[in-house]
Amino acid sequence: MLSGSLVAQVVSLVAYFVLLRIYTPADFGLFTIFYSYIEVLIIASTCKYEMAVVAVDTDREAASVSRFALRLNTIVSLMLLALLIVLTIFGWLPGKFAQLGWLALLIAPMVFFCGNNRVYSALYNRCHRYRAIATSDVVGAGSGALVKTVLGLLGIHSSGLPVGAVLGQAAANINYRLGMKRLDLPDTDIAEQRCVARSQRNYPRYVAPKDFISSLSSNLPFIWLALYFDNAFVGLFGIAITFIMQPCKLISGAFERVLYARIAEAVREGRSVWHQLVNFVLSVEVVAVVVALLLWFFAEPLFSICFGGRWAGCGEYVRALLPWAVAAVGSQPLMFVPNIFGTQRTEFFIYLVQLAMRIGSIALGIIKGDFLLAVRLFAAVSAMTSLVLLVWYMMQIVRHEREVR
Repeated sequence: MLSGSLVAQVVSLVAYFVLLRIYTPADFGLFTIFYSYIEVLIIASTCKYEMAVVAVDTDREAASVSRFALRLNTIVSLMLLALLIVLTIFGWLPGKFAQLGWLALLIAPMVFFCGNNRVYSALYNRCHRYRAIATSDVVGAGSGALVKTVLGLLGIHSSGLPVGAVLGQAAANINYRLGMKRLDLPDTDIAEQRCVARSQRNYPRYVAPKDFISSLSSNLPFIWLALYFDNAFVGLFGIAITFIMQPCKLISGAFERVLYARIAEAVREGRSVWHQLVNFVLSVEVVAVVVALLLWFFAEPLFSICFGGRWAGCGEYVRALLPWAVAAVGSQPLMFVPNIFGTQRTEFFIYLVQLAMRIGSIALGIIKGDFLLAVRLFAAVSAMTSLVLLVWYMMQIVRHEREVR
């Protein structure tokens, strides 16, 4: 799974050597604003029921809750499409969102495909079909990069990036669906699916609001800060996020999916997991620190040389993000820990505090009229929260170890 995520990330990053010479920082800024809404809306479309697919005890329950999540995702996506059609026709799209025009309609299919892919990924993870997950990651990244490049070369700059993103997710979705029969899931009716969904109500009750708040606060620079600054600033920051935090997110996500299944099984069986998690965290942090040090000194010249003078200044945003990346690469793969030990409520309050602090950092940057200051404060708050979460996750593991002994 990790190799698949790495290959997908390499495909995306190689494509940027072309894309960053075709599209301008303003183009990427508008696309980043578009994508920031996707991240938030996906959580509402599945209510995080995909997390329950791995955690439930039986394959029958997994089949039921996954089908419920897919049906919920379809309904929410259709409602979102209807709303966007009305807003677009009457010209009611708010803020810089209005600059998207008809492209805003692409948000609904993007949410639909992304939501489906998360549910399918959870199912394949439970069934230990890691190769299929890796293949879908690569297919999605490759298809999206190809479409973005072709449309950019054809001069379709305004829609090339969002259309490519949607078609990439659609390709990954098709790849997942082609392999569903191999999972041999039991048939379940709607009544059974609703019953299992009710038994897993902690996910929409605690996990979904927590992830909604986390995603909203993570995208504040593109939803709120972008209203007060030029799209070019947003584009520079968006590319820095893409090259620094997106690889962390993909790699951490791959680790999380594997660790979640293994650690959940070990906890159910009363086995020790401490040494496994400590060795994992230490290993990834050592690698992260080495990479961060190299980027600290060489990010700015690398961006200018590889992508051209229009991307000069992107290195400053990369440096601002590095402490957050180092902290996140150790904590994000352990985000499943509260789901195993039923501590989602405490986690929810931690993310509420983080949201408040991030709002403060963005507000100060807006008041000072300094985009880079807002980014630095935002990243510092994020790094601190990631460290707090990592310590809290490990404390829960310590309690489990005491019970095992």
